[in-house]
Amino acid sequence: YRDLHTFELQAPTRLIEWARGNRVCVAGYGQSDGNEILQLIPPPTLLTKETQGLCPERDFKVECGGFSERPVYSLKSVPDTSLLVTSGPPDSSLQVWQVSAEDSDVIKSVSTIATENGTGQSWAKIATISARAPWVLHGSRLDRVQITEVESRKNVYTAASRGSEELSNLAFLDCNTLLLCCAAGRLCLADIRQPQSLTEAVPVPSAPCTEQWCMGTRHGAQGLEPSSQPVARLSSRGLLTLTDLRKTSEFLALAKARVPSPGSGAEFLCISWAPALEGYLAISGFDGTVHVYDTQSWDSSGREAEPVFVHKGHTFGGAGGSRDPPLVTVHTWHLQKPRTLLSAASDGSLHVWDWVQPCGKC
Repeated sequence: YRDLHTFELQAPTRLIEWARGNRVCVAGYGQSDGNEILQLIPPPTLLTKETQGLCPERDFKVECGGFSERPVYSLKSVPDTSLLVTSGPPDSSLQVWQVSAEDSDVIKSVSTIATENGTGQSWAKIATISARAPWVLHGSRLDRVQITEVESRKNVYTAASRGSEELSNLAFLDCNTLLLCCAAGRLCLADIRQPQSLTEAVPVPSAPCTEQWCMGTRHGAQGLEPSSQPVARLSSRGLLTLTDLRKTSEFLALAKARVPSPGSGAEFLCISWAPALEGYLAISGFDGTVHVYDTQSWDSSGREAEPVFVHKGHTFGGAGGSRDPPLVTVHTWHLQKPRTLLSAASDGSLHVWDWVQPCGKC
């Protein structure tokens, strides 16, 4: 490691979200009332672009917080605003939160976005954008995807689909283009200017029907079309695929991650592209580790890929005795520091780490 920071949360968290001012938002996912939503100030070394030397202050600080009456399974900050949007059981409605001004340390609930026939539906996956207005893209199934204006709660778009597959992820590629990933691995493109259109991308490799998938999209460099950035998918068996949305008839690459046998569920599967490091991605959700891969040498053979780094800090930090070892519930990359990641685990531990770039084969 070049650097490692740890912070102990009061409850397990399954999400980490960057907010305004380089703040970090986390939330609990327990089933009882009173799940915390916190906005943290990162250690000073994470607030500067240049790597500093020894720093006397190495901890996160709680800047403000609030409580949700329901488990928070997804949280997104709304760009260019002080708003947060969350979702979680028991239905597919969304909760909108206001991060208070400097004279208050409270994150307060300001509204609820109800969904048609939301009762009985699983919790909604969400994505946000502020290209035209603060929008939230949300849905639990392929035939229930819509865009809502956050502040007015006005419906902006509803996707047309005959399928009702469960969704694992959704994303804005730009202000007009949406990408949806079904839990079974199918990718679908939608254009909000053409409400009746829904284009299926290349399917996943032949796999058991019980296999679950998630996706990671990459924000392109300035001047590049979002569709030119590859989409990565990860399965509960550790299969990895890269897809170019401009040519969906074939895979860019196939690989197999070195992960333990899948457990009974895949609710914490996570795959993400490094925003400031070309060709690198990270995966987690199988055990107490986070694996980082360089995809630039991958081909279509489907061979096992060798990680360039494995973060095992959560495993070593877990409680001893008969308790189950911690499971990494989520990870995310620092927006500017190329090799810095944040990860959280089921024991409430939050880690920020920066690995040393390997030099050749040394």
